[in-house]
Amino acid sequence: QAQFVESGGGLVQPGGSLRLSCTVPDLFLNFYPMEWYRQAPGKQRELITTITRTGTTTYAQTVRGRFTISRDNAKNTLYLQMNNLKPEDTAVYYCHSPASPSDWGQGTQVTVSS
Repeated sequence: QAQFVESGGGLVQPGGSLRLSCTVPDLFLNFYPMEWYRQAPGKQRELITTITRTGTTTYAQTVRGRFTISRDNAKNTLYLQMNNLKPEDTAVYYCHSPASPSDWGQGTQVTVSS
């Protein structure tokens, strides 16, 4: 069972930035794609970005141009840099791998509010 541990969330004003981190077993960062999801209150969990083993990235239209996914294999860490945050970005954020579909961490809460 994979263990993903997210951190870095918090309260930020609109237009602000946060960087989320997720510790990931090295097997996943080295060999499998990794993803960030988010779930807002009363809504379904939403896939927002993916990075493949070779570094190719994709983004949902709602975050494209504002969020950046990256990884540091040496630190076993996946990142999500979030800029120009909006109130609609308020959600619990999760990292995940499609190689271990049933495994989810506890998530980290991001609240964007003035």
